[in-house]
Amino acid sequence: MDIFQAIWLAIIQGLTEFLPISSSAHLILPAQIFGWPDQGLAFDVAVHLGSFVAVVLYFRQEIRQLSSAWLRSLNGTQSPEGNLAWYIAIGTVPAGVAGLVLAGFIEVHLRSIAVIATTTILFALLLGWADLSARANRTITQFTWKSALLVGLAQVLALIPGTSRSGVTITAALMLGFDRLSAARFSFLLSIPVIALSGGYKGAQLMGQTSVPWLEIFLGSFVSGITAYLCIHTFLRFVERVGMLPFVIYRLLLGGILIYLIMG
Repeated sequence: MDIFQAIWLAIIQGLTEFLPISSSAHLILPAQIFGWPDQGLAFDVAVHLGSFVAVVLYFRQEIRQLSSAWLRSLNGTQSPEGNLAWYIAIGTVPAGVAGLVLAGFIEVHLRSIAVIATTTILFALLLGWADLSARANRTITQFTWKSALLVGLAQVLALIPGTSRSGVTITAALMLGFDRLSAARFSFLLSIPVIALSGGYKGAQLMGQTSVPWLEIFLGSFVSGITAYLCIHTFLRFVERVGMLPFVIYRLLLGGILIYLIMG
């Protein structure tokens, strides 16, 4: 992988980690379509680290409030922020368990253009339906442990390439009646422990490796972080006014192109 490819893959990761269009799909496709070499596990960890730092920095005030309220809840002091912290933890459990159990199977059997094309189109239609039909009368403070668990169970589907972690969790939240901004904010907060767990798991797999492309690693992490931060900021401003239709259209077009490539 050369510097040009590293920069482009880092930009792709930063943009697609939090947009409802699937980062895993977009990181797999360059290798399969353009013949680029696989970016490797070390680079994958680096760009996810960049995304993790970006979302933590962007939501640093909320994280501080949630952490303080969670600690107070251990002493019996209940608050909406403390409850939300517990709900994020509850929503993280299904994906954490499923990731450990299914990671090997998914890596071997589901990282293909055919799978990506199918999930890209299917979950685009679900996202569009949820956005158009949702009641949108609940805010992030109205999450319960049941709604958090349902969104967390939906997040398990994001292990399948092409699904999109943010896309499927936002879809689930919209279907539960949450407004677009609340659905997106909960999805992003829910991403923090998931990205941390995923990065830690992949980082452990790197133990013992002696050949690490440090320049590409640092460059990928930095570019991914900057891109992800700007993406989060723009998306949260954009989605409340415009909705999910542009992302639905993009996914349908991408899925159509992938089907064309398969058939060709």
